[in-house]
Amino acid sequence: MTRAVVIAARRSAVVPRNGAFRALSVQELARPVIRAVLRDAGTRADAVGELVLSNALGAGGNPARLVALDAGLSQRVAGLSIDRQCGGGLDALLLAQALIRAGQHEIVLAGGVESYSRRPLRLRTFADGRAPQPYDQPPFTPWPDRDPGMAQAAEDLARALSITRADQEGWAIASHAAAIARRAQGPLPEIVAIAGQGVDPFARRLSPALCARAQVLAGSVTAATTAVAADAAAFCLVVSDRVAARLAGGGSGEGVEIVAGQSLGADPCLPGLAPVAAIRELLQATATPVARLAQAEIMEAFAAQAIACQRESRLPRAIVNPQGGALARGHPIGASGTVLAVRLFHALRRGGGTGLAAIAAAGGIGTALLMRG
Repeated sequence: MTRAVVIAARRSAVVPRNGAFRALSVQELARPVIRAVLRDAGTRADAVGELVLSNALGAGGNPARLVALDAGLSQRVAGLSIDRQCGGGLDALLLAQALIRAGQHEIVLAGGVESYSRRPLRLRTFADGRAPQPYDQPPFTPWPDRDPGMAQAAEDLARALSITRADQEGWAIASHAAAIARRAQGPLPEIVAIAGQGVDPFARRLSPALCARAQVLAGSVTAATTAVAADAAAFCLVVSDRVAARLAGGGSGEGVEIVAGQSLGADPCLPGLAPVAAIRELLQATATPVARLAQAEIMEAFAAQAIACQRESRLPRAIVNPQGGALARGHPIGASGTVLAVRLFHALRRGGGTGLAAIAAAGGIGTALLMRG
């Protein structure tokens, strides 16, 4: 079977909303990242067969096509937009892998882009003629009593698994500390500077005292243990093993194989737990013991959710988000999964081995991806 290989992967900085990227549209965020990916791979824009794009907050209209045209890809690239909320950035890579394996394309751009700052306003209408009302969270299930707000869902998860506020704060403090330590070593090669922003700006010296003063969102869940809304773009160039071998011979270097992935639905009341089943099934299907994993990039939408995934999947804490996670960066919903994959790509390209990326999505969805350097 044809293998799918990531040969280049880049992202923008992850910038909290209304920050340095506040004026940029999704295509303006995506364009420089796509061009950097193509440049890294030594691939012409007109060689790309398809663009799979995750976007969760846009107004529809196939943003993948918009991004493809703006980035200078061939007009033949129709663009495929997907919305699986937080999980879409990893699912875009799984779709790219499927297109490569099916022989439909040999070169696919896959990723995500989100602008919290420029997201459209949304209004809910009513059948009884009431005036439309603005909303932030759409329904994720048909049952209002089984469709909790995300902070409340994180609190319910913390209660169910006896994850304390102190546990959550300890995780968040460690995430910020790891991100600051890495930032002190110099620029991350994965980041494309846009609008003068070449580093993730949010990481700070979080302390127990600051955590104690943080706004409570639900029970033990606070603003300090919740990822902030953010703007970002991230993309991977996924190619067949034949193309990867040809480009490696031309000097683009070795790629990182997408081994397999899994997306599963689970209890919508505890969405943060959904990646656990996806991780377990993926590792079992690929006969990959946890001990063989070199690194795991686990989404930190909430500290409680990250802790639950790490503990219930029995992942060694030392290999999880060693350079900090989303608590120290932010959460650009549709792009967050690809940000994880980009970070994993660069780690595996440096050190080799097998790595895992996993993310939870609203509605009780978990996606996990296995990559091998």
